[in-house]
Amino acid sequence: MTEPTDWPAGYDLRSLREVDSTMSEATRVVHDLAGPCWIFAAHQTGARGRRGRAWSMPLGNFSASLVLPNAGSPAEMGLRSFVASLALYDAVRAVAGPSANLSLKWPNDVLLNSGKLAGILLESAGDALVIGIGVNLAAAPEISEVEEGAMRPVALKAETDADLPPEDFMKYLAAAYAPWEERFRTYGFGVIREAWLAKAAKLGEPIRARTMRDEMHGTFETVDAQGHLVLTSAKGRMSIPAADVFF
Repeated sequence: MTEPTDWPAGYDLRSLREVDSTMSEATRVVHDLAGPCWIFAAHQTGARGRRGRAWSMPLGNFSASLVLPNAGSPAEMGLRSFVASLALYDAVRAVAGPSANLSLKWPNDVLLNSGKLAGILLESAGDALVIGIGVNLAAAPEISEVEEGAMRPVALKAETDADLPPEDFMKYLAAAYAPWEERFRTYGFGVIREAWLAKAAKLGEPIRARTMRDEMHGTFETVDAQGHLVLTSAKGRMSIPAADVFF
């Protein structure tokens, strides 16, 4: 495990001992930023996940938000979940080693040994995008703390013996994110989509996708050019823009 020696050019860092939420802090400072900025917190008191769900934040776990000013159209903003997923995958791989059993779950989770290691949350702030990232480095929530049917939470330390403080993981993640963002801005979503699909969990297998109104069963065929989940079932082919996925 070789620690990155250089912080990526063009990215700032604001490091905090404690904050309510790095996402909330990002919205407070977004108009003061001249360029991309990571906001890191050693501890969050009011962390949140998708759809306002609570995010467990034991000491020693990782939490940060990346603010991207001028992040493009709403559609381009939404595709950053794939960019961030690939960066997280690379950062964890660099820490845990090549034998770590990693995969990516649509739309925004990183899995380790088929359990949820990390999650990503996107929120817009005008023409800026805030990407919130939480990683179970030291400890994972109890299964009773997550939604029924959700993935089993896992922690990096317990699954791989990799043990590092959150501030060190920040360096790995920042170093991993910058080149993927550059590829996205230079070549578009196509190259990101191909790289993501190569690491996708349950591709070609049966899954369930649950929206606010419906639950759909089918085979996970692909992710389309808009980042939508594509399922095939007896009812035909479905393109799903947003859903919770269950295996």
